Amino acid sequence: MRRARTVIIPFVILLCLAVAGVANAAELKDVVAALEQGYGELHDLQADFAQRTTIAALKRNQKGAGELYLKRPAKASAMFRFDYTKPRQEIVSNGRTVWYYIPENRQVMTSELSAMFAGGNSIALAWLTGMGNLSRDFAVAFDGKGRDAHGNYLLDLTPKRANQGITRLQLTIAAGAVDGYLKAGKAVMPFPIVASTVTDAMGNRTAIEFSRVKVNQGLGSGRFTFKIPKGVEVIRQ
Repeated sequence: MRRARTVIIPFVILLCLAVAGVANAAELKDVVAALEQGYGELHDLQADFAQRTTIAALKRNQKGAGELYLKRPAKASAMFRFDYTKPRQEIVSNGRTVWYYIPENRQVMTSELSAMFAGGNSIALAWLTGMGNLSRDFAVAFDGKGRDAHGNYLLDLTPKRANQGITRLQLTIAAGAVDGYLKAGKAVMPFPIVASTVTDAMGNRTAIEFSRVKVNQGLGSGRFTFKIPKGVEVIRQ
């Protein structure tokens, strides 16, 4: 389930910096509040993603792309689905079981979601499914100058407890989300993440950019159940 642990869930449509003067006044606490409060209003998500993974030991890059879905029931674990078009594969969870299907190999690997949270990966997976509290689990600071060329905010997060799954998390937060928070006094975008990069203990990096984001559409739970194709080998972990 290596890929499932390095895929991160998160974009919001980039807005113009119409109120640059207000955006410049944003402090770190404002950016974090816009992010965390926004996630509190996120019930489901649909987005395209483009992924680039750098394998440190081999000095090799791997690219991927596809569509992701996320559903956060009020009283149950988050459900997620990653439909990769490049390379073709599916990673699906109904909040209890995780299925990892590789059509080319005619294999489905399956495990319990709780097992994925074991072994020091709880923070990484909590972030992945949008269940974590970033300021609780991470030490947060601005990354570099704190802004990119488009005015978006750059955050650098370090886990407060060491674990193998993630040693560093970098997030790009839409400027429009922070501007809206400053003007309204509350979060205005449920998913303000433009891009994310996760670095693990081996030095591997997975960067993801999000686009075509749709939130709170009322996605049905049926989308997060996987039907094992006939003739496919099932590997239980």
